[in-house]
Amino acid sequence: MAGLADSGSNPDVDLLYDINGLAKAAPPWFDRIMEFVGEFGLLFALLALVMWCWWGVRQRGGEDAAPTVAALVWAPLAAGIAVLVNVPIREFVERRRPFLDHEGLEVLVDGKTDYSFVSDHATLCMALAVGLFLANRRLGVIGLVLGVVGGFIRVYMGVHYPTDVVGGLALGTAVALLLSPPAMALLTPLMRAIEQSRRGGWLVKGNGTEARVTPGEARPSGPEERDLAA
Repeated sequence: MAGLADSGSNPDVDLLYDINGLAKAAPPWFDRIMEFVGEFGLLFALLALVMWCWWGVRQRGGEDAAPTVAALVWAPLAAGIAVLVNVPIREFVERRRPFLDHEGLEVLVDGKTDYSFVSDHATLCMALAVGLFLANRRLGVIGLVLGVVGGFIRVYMGVHYPTDVVGGLALGTAVALLLSPPAMALLTPLMRAIEQSRRGGWLVKGNGTEARVTPGEARPSGPEERDLAA
């Protein structure tokens, strides 16, 4: 298994050189930006989208607040579980970083000595994005795009093969989707209980107008009322 992509005639290696070649042609300041975005920026952006979605949900309130917040809580949990699942995968495959086996790569980040397959960054980003998609389709689509872009940047940086990224995207998606039914079955009642509590209710439902609709009053309807995609 360690011999994955060990030949320059392998399309995986060819694509690696093509994408990483963009880093060689780019000015140093642009590579520094890509390094930050690839290491931290996209993860921060995805977490910010999750928080933004949560803030909007609690401000709006409504019957779907608890299950939507449950999906948002599931997003980072899914990311953490996916990374844990990846630990034995990396140890089994034992694929070395591409710059250790292939010369002439422009490596933007030093000190990467752990195994390459599957990409932790791609796994984290996609699990977060899919979890967000379960709560809100529009923000979730943005998250999915960011996850794919993040995978591309990891290859651009010279620290992963393209198939490392594809494997990470697949792993993050699989964990977030396949484990979402039992996760939501546990988290949704928990969020409903928190919603009804005096001290923690603000975490699920704020002071939005929908939360204060009086009995018999017509509740506004529209696409903004139901965000939950699951």
